[in-house]
Amino acid sequence: MSFVYLAALLVSIAGLATLDFRHKLGFAINAWRATITLAIGVVFFLIWDISGIAFGIFFRGHAKHLTGWQLAPELPIEELFFLIVLCYTTLLIFNAVRKKLK
Repeated sequence: MSFVYLAALLVSIAGLATLDFRHKLGFAINAWRATITLAIGVVFFLIWDISGIAFGIFFRGHAKHLTGWQLAPELPIEELFFLIVLCYTTLLIFNAVRKKLK
């Protein structure tokens, strides 16, 4: 059991939050809207992952860098945090570009 990947994801989320509040891009502007946007993206990709697992396309494998904790069969907890990083990054990039183009 290794917590390295999970720790890296948590550090990444903290870094994104730092950028968010420093440059006022997401939660710093409107926490409610950012939460809804992030939740929609994460839920969409969780459904995507669960569908892929159900069809046998996605599987966990034997990665040594995972904790072994699972949200569902073949769905490691790290996937949830990866999806948060993915969606949060997209939210911040979108708002940064929009802010720059104003």
